[in-house]
Amino acid sequence: MSERQAHRGWPADAILAVVVGALGMTAAAFDDDTTALDHALIALASAALACHRAAPRAVLAVATVLGTAYVLHAHPGPLSALPVLGAVHTAARVGHRGVAAAGGAVFLAGYVATGPGTQEVAERAGLLAGWFLCAVVTGLADRNWQAYLRQTEQRALEAERTREEAALRRAGEERLRIARELHDSLTHSISIVKLQAGVAVHLARKRGDEVPPALLAIQEASGEAMRELRSALQVLRADEPTGTPALLVERARAAGLAVDLTVTGDERPLPQAVDRAAYRIVQEALTNAARQAGPAKVTVLIDYGRGSEGRLAIDVDDDGAADPARPPTPGTGLTGMRERVTALGGTLGAAPRAEGGFSVRARLPLGETV
Repeated sequence: MSERQAHRGWPADAILAVVVGALGMTAAAFDDDTTALDHALIALASAALACHRAAPRAVLAVATVLGTAYVLHAHPGPLSALPVLGAVHTAARVGHRGVAAAGGAVFLAGYVATGPGTQEVAERAGLLAGWFLCAVVTGLADRNWQAYLRQTEQRALEAERTREEAALRRAGEERLRIARELHDSLTHSISIVKLQAGVAVHLARKRGDEVPPALLAIQEASGEAMRELRSALQVLRADEPTGTPALLVERARAAGLAVDLTVTGDERPLPQAVDRAAYRIVQEALTNAARQAGPAKVTVLIDYGRGSEGRLAIDVDDDGAADPARPPTPGTGLTGMRERVTALGGTLGAAPRAEGGFSVRARLPLGETV
């Protein structure tokens, strides 16, 4: 449990300590043999519960020692076990089952020692044993429930992130489609209008005729339309800054993924399309590894080739939990990677590894560098 969580639960823990202490003091008040030492033991054992979130094992040890000392000295009733029961429940909830059982056993042994052989003590000891068993079971159940809630929340966040990434990818693809349509149709038409207006103005001036104002307006308007259309196409084609694969690796490491990056060959500037595709391939492979491989180690190899060798090799391997006997189901990310690689004339292989984990192999032709 984090320090922040323990700090947030401090008021409730303090109230718990006060309630348990009040019950213990009330029960002790009906016993004429209770001394000031007994009240002190009750108060200290109950007060320890105020720190049960921050130090569950230490609180269990303190409550067990003080509670056992109290029952050995005063021979009280079953309510004397309340501080130890609370500490046992907390220890079991955070995963210390053995420690919780040992604490309960020590207290029960001390309680039985107060009156060995008597039926009343045996009955009370049996009752307390059931209480301690319930404390351990409820602690474990609470632990499993909290783990389930955390997993559910993580899955919901992952699903939301995946939906957002898919929406952004679809929006980017739609922008590129619109840009291509505008470039192939509207730009061509405006270019012809501008060209024809320019030729008409040139011929009129060559003959010494006065250029009609309407023709000059057409020439100027078509030029302005071309400039505005180019600006619009630039915005539509603009993608978010890609950065570098090295930056992706650093981000993945910061997020807790064990990643090693190796760069070989003659590193050099890449064509824009290849550079963006390489970034997206590494990004998607690391995302899949973080989402599906579990606590795996990932290796990223980028090979620029030697000399004039015209291809870029990208290998991303993880040693996660992928089953070699079960081929991957093509998802949006894998399909997007394959489309990017195919559009550039490259090849992509993505499949589980024979030794376990998953592997992505991409080969991209470089062509002319930029």
